[in-house]
Amino acid sequence: MLGGGAALALGLAACGSSSGGSGGSDRDPAEISGENVRVWFMEGSFADDAIDYLETAFAEENPGNTLTVEIQPWDGIVSKLQTSLASSSESPDLVETGNTQSTTFTNVGAFADVSDLYEDLGGDDLIPSFVEAGTVDGANYAYPLYAGARGVFYRSDLFDAAGITVPETIDEFREAMIALGEANPEDVDGFSGMYFAAVDIHGVESFMFAAGGEYATENEDGSFTAVLDQPETLAALEQVHSLFQDATAYALDSQASQKAFEKYFNEGKVGAMIGTGNVGTKIDQELWDEDKVGVMALPGQSAGEVGQTFAGGSNISLAANAQNPELAREALKLIFSEEFQTKIAEAGWSPGNSSYGDAVTGPFGEISRDIVENSKLTPNTPQWGVASGNNLVRDFFTELAQGGDVETTAQTYNATLQETLSAEE
Repeated sequence: MLGGGAALALGLAACGSSSGGSGGSDRDPAEISGENVRVWFMEGSFADDAIDYLETAFAEENPGNTLTVEIQPWDGIVSKLQTSLASSSESPDLVETGNTQSTTFTNVGAFADVSDLYEDLGGDDLIPSFVEAGTVDGANYAYPLYAGARGVFYRSDLFDAAGITVPETIDEFREAMIALGEANPEDVDGFSGMYFAAVDIHGVESFMFAAGGEYATENEDGSFTAVLDQPETLAALEQVHSLFQDATAYALDSQASQKAFEKYFNEGKVGAMIGTGNVGTKIDQELWDEDKVGVMALPGQSAGEVGQTFAGGSNISLAANAQNPELAREALKLIFSEEFQTKIAEAGWSPGNSSYGDAVTGPFGEISRDIVENSKLTPNTPQWGVASGNNLVRDFFTELAQGGDVETTAQTYNATLQETLSAEE
């Protein structure tokens, strides 16, 4: 498990973050021609129209040059980044990384210092916690691309038909999901109260956080102690286990199917799902038009409390080994322009520049601010990227989904997580 961290550091040893906040820039972009900026975005981040806009606008603003977006799968991305970013000839120019991965790569020299762009890209309007995840020794190596507040989309008509009221606590939510599945108001074969899958890591951990669970706690010296085996987290994991066993038929859904899990909602096979705001844009319009969809924040442990959920999302960085750093800096400015940030918001994400957050429309937009304000990140340490890259969390949830004993499973994975968190960078 720890080999990944060592290999990551060694594999990126050739990368050196540029000093002075220039990102290696020493040419005038206006005098460059015939070059192509390669941008790595992750699957599911942006719709085709947003990508088309970015490529077209860049070509118009930088005559004679092009920008190409290359979509990357999340599965295996840490290993792929490790190899590509270390190559002086193969590295992309701009790279999207999940906010749980950003700290790992910024700490091993994979990204260039672009501190001088802070004000140009949004300054204090940039999401603070994401800026922090991309900052090392006061220098900025990653900026917030978007945040994905996680709430609940549910079939309000099925709730009514089953006599279920909107739950006010996380335990009531769990009970409601089980009851909805048992009621199956439309008599659908294989119906589940909710979609809840081990491979949907951020959905599962959002419920765990709302129920009072934690992966680890930070110590005064900045180190982290794993707490999967502590009473509060064990109690939350018992509820996770209950949902896997009693509220869903999709606990062991495949990673491929999970990428489009809204299909189960659209087909009437599940009555609720935990998802980011952009999932709402994928729900059949007919369901919205017929007023059959409700939106709510995951509740907390007490009535009237918004539960803490995972503050998902991504940062974007200029690679230290970028082939065209000068043009890539111009592309960064375009990505943080009002036009592109608005497109991010219209897709249901909270844009990296929060001043454009009002563009998040619809029912989810009405609750997204409360969700983001009450959300949390995974442990902000480079070692968490190793745990994530080695699928420790996914494997942990999978074992619970398979029916593993909660306390035994938690103790086993807690020991592995602690070993990873304690490893030297």
